[in-house]
Amino acid sequence: MVQAKGHNKKILLTITAAVLLLLLFVLAYFLIYGRPAKAGNRAKSVPTLYLHGFGGTANSSNDMIAYAVKHQGGTKVLTARVSPFGKVHLQGSWPKNAKQPLIQVLFQNNRNGNYNEDGRWLRNILQDLRKNYQIKRVNVVAHSMGNLALMYYQLADGNNPRLPQINKQVDIAGHFDGIVGIDDQPNRNRLLAKGRPRYLNSYYRVMLARRDRFPENRVDILNIFGNLENGSNSDGDVTNVSARSLKYLLNGRYKSYREVEIKGRQAQHSRLHRNNQVNRLIGRFLWNK
Repeated sequence: MVQAKGHNKKILLTITAAVLLLLLFVLAYFLIYGRPAKAGNRAKSVPTLYLHGFGGTANSSNDMIAYAVKHQGGTKVLTARVSPFGKVHLQGSWPKNAKQPLIQVLFQNNRNGNYNEDGRWLRNILQDLRKNYQIKRVNVVAHSMGNLALMYYQLADGNNPRLPQINKQVDIAGHFDGIVGIDDQPNRNRLLAKGRPRYLNSYYRVMLARRDRFPENRVDILNIFGNLENGSNSDGDVTNVSARSLKYLLNGRYKSYREVEIKGRQAQHSRLHRNNQVNRLIGRFLWNK
């Protein structure tokens, strides 16, 4: 009898511990990801996604989103968190009357230099937006490495009719043909007569070989890059040649293309996503605001 009671007590303790662990897991999930977003038909909406760069966090796009909300009629509707395994968690609330819905993208593995994988993570987000909200078109604002995630997505799935199509893209400080101190140096490279870079790095060659997969005559592009005006012809991390090499890469594929050079101290690589001149350019380009 005593042994039976002791055995039952152990079972009860085991069950209690398991329930507590489950509750802690659920609590941790909601603390990390928040309440899951409710699905709903938003097929007429054209949301704008914000992609951060290498090592980026919410701070990488907070300023751009806040400016769009305050001055350009935007509404932040969702945060899309992507796990290191590519699982997407949508958090937030999407009002039906949100005219310029904004979606903040956060990669938990924010130092992933595998651009193919980064592109697949973006595809997973767009799949979820199509599935849960019937979204057909999106805009994308990308900073630094976010540009490579966007480009690798476009060159793999940009023409997939089952996914939302990119309507407009804003490329900020894109290192399309090298990063200073890694595979590029200030004033080492130059654009040749037809805009082709003199030196092509490994991933530029990959993108160039796939350029015919970029959606033809469908995407408007605004390419913003920084020049510190200190003789480096760069924003400190990305040379002007590397950023501007996008035009040659996609020549004949885009619907429209415009470059804007930001000059001075506020043109530093990480300051470009906290720059009101950039914020105004984004608003005029995306929403005529």
